[in-house]
Amino acid sequence: MDYGHDLEFGVFLSPDALAAARTLELAQLADVLAYDLVTVQDHPYQARHLDAWTLLSAIAARTSAVRVALNVANLPLRPPAVLAQSVASLDVLSDGRAELGLGAGAFWDAIVAVGGPRRSPREAVDALEEAIAVIRAVWAAGGGRAADVDGTYYSIKGMHAGPAPVHDVQIWLGALKPRMLRLTGRLADGWLPSLGYVTPDALPRMNAAIDEAAVAAGRAPQAVRRMLNIFGGHEYLRGTPAVMAERLASLTLEHGTSTFILGSDDPDELRRFATEVAPAVRDLVAAGRSGHTMVVGPGERQRARVETPAPHDPDLPTPTPDDGTRLSAALPWDESARPSAPASEAPYLQPTIPQHLVDIHDHLRAELEQVRDIVDQVRRGQMGVGAARSVINTMTMRQNNWTLGAYCESYCRIVTGHHTLEDHSVFTHLRRSEPDLGAVLDRLSEEHVVIHDVLEQVDDALVGLVGAPSYGADATAALDELQRALDLLTDTLLSHLAYEERELIAPLARHGFS
Repeated sequence: MDYGHDLEFGVFLSPDALAAARTLELAQLADVLAYDLVTVQDHPYQARHLDAWTLLSAIAARTSAVRVALNVANLPLRPPAVLAQSVASLDVLSDGRAELGLGAGAFWDAIVAVGGPRRSPREAVDALEEAIAVIRAVWAAGGGRAADVDGTYYSIKGMHAGPAPVHDVQIWLGALKPRMLRLTGRLADGWLPSLGYVTPDALPRMNAAIDEAAVAAGRAPQAVRRMLNIFGGHEYLRGTPAVMAERLASLTLEHGTSTFILGSDDPDELRRFATEVAPAVRDLVAAGRSGHTMVVGPGERQRARVETPAPHDPDLPTPTPDDGTRLSAALPWDESARPSAPASEAPYLQPTIPQHLVDIHDHLRAELEQVRDIVDQVRRGQMGVGAARSVINTMTMRQNNWTLGAYCESYCRIVTGHHTLEDHSVFTHLRRSEPDLGAVLDRLSEEHVVIHDVLEQVDDALVGLVGAPSYGADATAALDELQRALDLLTDTLLSHLAYEERELIAPLARHGFS
């Protein structure tokens, strides 16, 4: 059964204390790649792990768009009233990006070793139910109002609760056994098991248990989002990206799984999944829901590229060309006035670094194609304006302020792990290393601001379309304004990215990012 939820994709990172910098960099990479979620496991008795809640807070501080969650919180070692305040606080600090994955507990010897209780399976489920009541009471009270819950395992008496979360935080349960599944159906917002502990063959039976409990509690089965931790090496998903996409799409269309969280600490795997698998899953699910058949083959999602001359240097990546096509009557800058970097005989000390700039620009170019497709769907009446604006506002290009290389910097930090989080670090480093590059860097910074303004024009046009009549001259004018803004974004963004690659590939190869 397909429950009709929008698809979401996330990552499940290891909280390895010996690789803390890598974990933070992977979280930033997930943010840049437009994943929806970053999650970490929570085993406070594991000496090799960072404290999961502290790590999650650091991840939220390093990212700007992804939501964050424990996968799942170890309830016996995290008192629910305190956990509720922790989640609410992080939600406030992250502008509404905190969710709560919650588990009843496991590995009881280890829990007892650090001072936690030992509970039977029945006691653990009963305690979890009480904990959910406590957590929701604390969130509902907020603002210092008193909260009371009387339970066997967890009670609060006159607790002055606060702060309140800034959005409706979801509670996802890691459930496998029948009582936990029924509890999920009655009380949870999501079901979060892992592939390996559950199999596709078992999903119909387990979903039915959740559905029956939801209906008995007066809820719709759709009230519970079906989620799944997945692992690329699992036999069910082994194969090409197209095979993996087809298997995941079938889990959505046949069993209602709508959130897939990839367990991996390999940056290349995270990139491949985000750029090759997730988009194909979205297309397959959209086609399946509309009743159309769609086959995804290798290379179908690659961006069409114009044939270009040989690279300016055989040791470096080829800058993406600008074919000169323009959709707008006039641009907000004079392209002929762009300065060029002077030639240099300095050696290429980091010749592989510039490819990362091209890769992330390719991601932005692919997003632009998606924006154009979305607006085309709006013009043809196949997508509502509100839905279009929601999709566009979650894209990577909307999370970037386009000021002084901010986008490049965030990605560079992820790739290299060697430079600080200070604003403008990359451009500052290049300016210091190669002073003659100053005019180019100044021009790139100016264009970043212009592109930010053009993105705002697209957003304003979407807002204007919402308020326009559904037909007639005003509707046509609003659609035309949206198309004008999008064409201007296409012209400026593609032109800018080509210029930036042309001028910075060689300096980055000489000096790196920091």
